[in-house]
Amino acid sequence: MKKAALHNLGCKVNAYETEAMQQILENAGYEIVPFTEIADVYVINTCSVTNMADRKSRQMFHRAKKMNPDAIVVGAGCYVQTKEAQALVDESIDIVIGNNQKHELVTLLNEYEKEHTKQAQIVDINHEKQEYEELHLKKTAEHTRAFIKVQDGCNQFCSYCIIPFARGRVRSRKMEDVLNEIKGLAKSGYKEVVLTGIHLSSYGVDTGETLLSLIEHVHEIEGIERIRLGSLEPRIVTEDFAKRLSELTKICPHFHLSLQSGCDSVLKRMNRRYDTAEYEAGCDLLRKYFTHPAITTDVIVGFPGETEEEFKITEEYLKKIHFYEMHIFKYSVREGTKAAVMPDQVPEQKKTEEKTKTVDSEKEGKTETYGFEKEEKTETYGFENRAEKDAFEKPNENENVNVNENVNENGNENEKPKTITASTVVAAYHRLCPSFPAVKVISDKRKKAIHARLNSGYTLTDFEQAFTKAERSRFLRGGNKNNWQADFDWLMKDGNLPKVLEGKYDDDSGTDYGRGEEGRYDGTVL
Repeated sequence: MKKAALHNLGCKVNAYETEAMQQILENAGYEIVPFTEIADVYVINTCSVTNMADRKSRQMFHRAKKMNPDAIVVGAGCYVQTKEAQALVDESIDIVIGNNQKHELVTLLNEYEKEHTKQAQIVDINHEKQEYEELHLKKTAEHTRAFIKVQDGCNQFCSYCIIPFARGRVRSRKMEDVLNEIKGLAKSGYKEVVLTGIHLSSYGVDTGETLLSLIEHVHEIEGIERIRLGSLEPRIVTEDFAKRLSELTKICPHFHLSLQSGCDSVLKRMNRRYDTAEYEAGCDLLRKYFTHPAITTDVIVGFPGETEEEFKITEEYLKKIHFYEMHIFKYSVREGTKAAVMPDQVPEQKKTEEKTKTVDSEKEGKTETYGFEKEEKTETYGFENRAEKDAFEKPNENENVNVNENVNENGNENEKPKTITASTVVAAYHRLCPSFPAVKVISDKRKKAIHARLNSGYTLTDFEQAFTKAERSRFLRGGNKNNWQADFDWLMKDGNLPKVLEGKYDDDSGTDYGRGEEGRYDGTVL
């Protein structure tokens, strides 16, 4: 019997999807073993929320291949979706599976075993309409608690966040499917469910249903004794929401309301769609209808342009709200987001100092526990506890995590990869210049994200030498050799490349960019 091992990085949605992939493998006849053991297949469900998450994802690929060089290593999820180019040229990954495609796992494994060539299944999740990917659970790693994914995608586009690009637009699971899955788990002895999604508060915006209605239906399921909710958008907490929720006796009074900053000017730059007054009003409503609710939050420090005055405003606001617990994060630059190209980026040392101060503020403003236990994080897939998993994932400074992509001490990707393939540059160039004949050299699927490789410090020599003689001939059908320098110079000057990587370039000339001084990018959304 073939052996498979899975490792989960990231959020509760990832945890659900990892367990669903495990059951797919079990149904196909695989024996599941811990990730630290020798296996025939290693599946890493990746995360891309920060640079460190990217780094951990790459490290897991290489650890798996090192444990068994003959194993099939599968990279799935957010990292490979947003870093498709890197994943396709990373020799430690044999199969690349993007989001909304995890149900294809066994099919891709079978194809790999037949052909022994790299397999990839990544859809254009941002520009092609996607349906909700149906995955199902009959059991979970825990004995009594189950994470239930009810929603995928995000329409918010906070200026710092890569997740809308990794997950696509909001897609809600059919309420009937959610309820049937929970009923099945309840019959198997599960007592507690955690409803989770990429942007949980958006559940139903595409189907005409509401999160509150879903919760009320789950409350009626026999055998379920406790209901927990994933992270909520502050604006969902209205008088009606808080009142009706308080009437449901199975609801655990723990509410995670993402804040990110306690300063309105910073919230505006972040493109958060509420202000601090609205946020505080939501907390007040929860405290009005629940006795001592545990309100937790996330805070980002060191956001671009954050002044000392803005940071102090956040400090005072955090003390004022009296959170039960706060998760403090240093701002992490995510290539392709608006915040990545904002001026006045905060130095790493300053971020660290602000994080330390904020942690101290948390201790001052923390509320009492009032006799109930804090919910422990349970995304410990394949490990005895969170500490063991964290220790396993801790980056090894002496380990080369990727031969094609390196990061500096701050986790920022800024060093040139050691290798580059011709197809990568062809894809990059022609994704940006769609009218050229050589656009047909490779498929649309390969083109959609590979252009990001150009942002890794290449020189003009790299750009030219990446092509074979035949590929140069096809490339130059639409121009002449002098265009090489013009194209490359245009990409590298005046901040053009960051604008392109954001997904748009504001120009009204209507012609392709890069054809000398007259040419401009045609505005095609990438």
